[in-house]
Amino acid sequence: MLERLSIRTSARTAMIDITSKVQQVVERSGVKSGICTVFVPHTTAGITINENADPDVVSDILTEINKIVPFEDGYSHGEGNSAAHIKASLFGSSQQIIIENSRLLLGTWQGIYFCEFDGPRNREVYVKIT
Repeated sequence: MLERLSIRTSARTAMIDITSKVQQVVERSGVKSGICTVFVPHTTAGITINENADPDVVSDILTEINKIVPFEDGYSHGEGNSAAHIKASLFGSSQQIIIENSRLLLGTWQGIYFCEFDGPRNREVYVKIT
């Protein structure tokens, strides 16, 4: 089963918790035990798994990634979004999560985040259940 999620971002950089949307796809699939792949088909966005209990974690991640890879740093790429391409490569374009008893097998504090690095934009995320 493959399903496409639409995401609208409202800031240049953001981490949007999509855990519940992905879990809904798992439930619709009827799969009891398997693998869930979450994939972003964009070169300036990514997917990560991290803490979803304290919003300060997301804020800290975005603050630090913007320090590590600043928006303006003499890049050669003509579109002006080289920092977004670099950040997307660092985070990666997909994650795999085990499914057991029709639930994503995430840790107590873990959530799945869509990471925007070149927004605001309309984005897509593909969720494949096997």
